[in-house]
Amino acid sequence: MQVSEFRAQTIELWQQSSCAFPQFERRYTKEEQVAREALLDEYTQRIEREFGANQQTKRIDNRRVLAGITAAVIELAACALDLTDPYVESLLRDGFSQVGVDFARWARELDPRISLIDILQGCRNAWVACGLQVLLGREMRLTPAIFAYSMLYPYSDNYLDDARVSREAKLRFSARFRRRLRGEQPRTESAREEMICQLVGLIEGEYARARYPEVYESLLAIHHAQQESIAQMKANGDFDVLALTVTKGGTSVLADAYLARGTLTEVEARFAFAWGVVLQLGDDLQDLLNDRRRGSLTLFSEACQGGRLDEVTNRTFHFGQQVMEWMAGLPHGSDVLRELLARSARALLIRSAASVPELYSEGYLAELEKYSPFGFAFLRERERQFAKRSRGYARWVELLIGNMAREGKSGAAGFAIESGGVVTM
Repeated sequence: MQVSEFRAQTIELWQQSSCAFPQFERRYTKEEQVAREALLDEYTQRIEREFGANQQTKRIDNRRVLAGITAAVIELAACALDLTDPYVESLLRDGFSQVGVDFARWARELDPRISLIDILQGCRNAWVACGLQVLLGREMRLTPAIFAYSMLYPYSDNYLDDARVSREAKLRFSARFRRRLRGEQPRTESAREEMICQLVGLIEGEYARARYPEVYESLLAIHHAQQESIAQMKANGDFDVLALTVTKGGTSVLADAYLARGTLTEVEARFAFAWGVVLQLGDDLQDLLNDRRRGSLTLFSEACQGGRLDEVTNRTFHFGQQVMEWMAGLPHGSDVLRELLARSARALLIRSAASVPELYSEGYLAELEKYSPFGFAFLRERERQFAKRSRGYARWVELLIGNMAREGKSGAAGFAIESGGVVTM
């Protein structure tokens, strides 16, 4: 496993990335932004009509409702990314949408008490891993191994992020978790740990340790990154934020890639690692306000201490563009898929910057807004509206997931855990 080499290469690429304003391909006039804002509202209203029409009943035609929502989401995504292509529409409709449905159903079958937030958190990682399946020449589908790894996020990461749990308790838990990843059967001390051991068993059921050693090396690499993060809780801020960011993001998606196919070439592994850093940076900017409240150090929260975020955001754009060029070395990395990934990452950064205008210079945001399909004031207002309605949406989605889980009891989930072993169906 070449994690140290990938980390050094990625850090060097970041340090060499420019802090100047990037050259984007597409600018939008005010008139174009207003037109797209109207379309976005139209698609959002279609989704809300589906919510409203079904919230008052406990009997939902899952297939019909999902088909209606999926169609609206595809149009919304095409509008937001300014990317209309039959291949992209097929990926969203038959690929990512189905992965999301399967993940929610499997999660509730496995653990009826799991929260909607945890399902969404795990599903997000599953989408990354399943997107990598396509890049690696595989059919996009949720596999037991991808499901299991994605479920480790709510069961392990959230525990490790819990400020109420002592550093010592986290380290003891982490040591037992590491032993299980190495193939041992440590004594579990909670229902959480028992579930984690079962999830690792799902991965073992798909990828035999003797045949796919790099799968488990990648899992141990992300685990080691988590341990480094815990250890730095006592470092009083005196640690290398860049190295931690690169290691956490890179090893996470590197594991996704190995779980997507089992084996990787060096070029594929290097891209997956670097792409994970791009996604980590996007997450860090999106979560900036929460990180500042918790006192968590990231490249963005660190930059806030010394001034504005203009330069670090520019560097992130340039870094992401360089990583996307590495994707050209992947034989299955089509131009359309490459563009979809690039625009998705860029849209996340632009939208996240728009949400915290107080942390940027006025001139910088005015220039950045020209490259957004939507005006920044519009984006902030729609975020506020969504936050107000989120509880209603959550109740409806809970009902839909519950119905899907009951339908899945017939065996549609594709796997089962029996007496600590894994049975695939």
